[in-house]
Amino acid sequence: MFRNQYDTDVTTWSPAGRLFQVEYAMEAVKQGSAAIGLRSKTHVVLGCVNKANSELSSHQKKIFKVEDHIGVAIAGLTADGRVLSRYMRNECINYNFTYESPLPVGRLVVQLADKAQVCTQRSWKRPYGVGLLVAGLDESGAHLYYNCPSGNYFEYQAFAIGSRSQAAKTYLERRFENFADSSRDDLVKDALMAIRETLQGETLKSSICTVAVVGVGEPFHILDQETVQQMINAFEIVGEQEGPAAEPDAAAGQEAAAEQGGSTDEGVAPMDI
Repeated sequence: MFRNQYDTDVTTWSPAGRLFQVEYAMEAVKQGSAAIGLRSKTHVVLGCVNKANSELSSHQKKIFKVEDHIGVAIAGLTADGRVLSRYMRNECINYNFTYESPLPVGRLVVQLADKAQVCTQRSWKRPYGVGLLVAGLDESGAHLYYNCPSGNYFEYQAFAIGSRSQAAKTYLERRFENFADSSRDDLVKDALMAIRETLQGETLKSSICTVAVVGVGEPFHILDQETVQQMINAFEIVGEQEGPAAEPDAAAGQEAAAEQGGSTDEGVAPMDI
């Protein structure tokens, strides 16, 4: 049986310069249920897939409110996500108590990344096996960050993590240029469409997804299931109407071509379309 002698603790480097325990934590993020984030100039939308371990259990919460202007969506070990969200909540409270102003999103992300990085340089610790999408709004605008278990962090216009997230990334990459000027409802629509891409044929319902919004004049909150289901139904109706709507245009084009050609006979019944 193969045994890896370089993954006994997080401070042991392999000859190739790899930290296997950090890679294991990043793999835990890839195996978690999908989480999606996208932002415009004024709003940030987070979405996640609710996946239960069995039919007899309920799903675990994947989106957490940190402050009125900050929220997170997680993928990976939910227990680690709860620990880090509580840490972020305490940092926001302490900053607000000291400076009487809300904590900037970028500063909180740096503190979170430093906390995660410490776990990669202490042999008695382990990396947090969770990835976080941090959505927030501050004086500099709307922000969306991804915090990695390795301690790295990146700012994105739109991003997806978790199981089957590549399909959602492909959708977001095709649409991200329009996100900056999108309205709130358009962002929610794109988030739901991206979530649908990760389901691989499963019907999108409000019971299997969670959507949260933060924006100008709108504190961070999770949309209730009825509102999400109404949006899903509205989008599906629009998609069904777009197809048949092209048929009258085609019929009008055929009639115009017939008039230009001058070959139509009076008394001849028009062709059924």
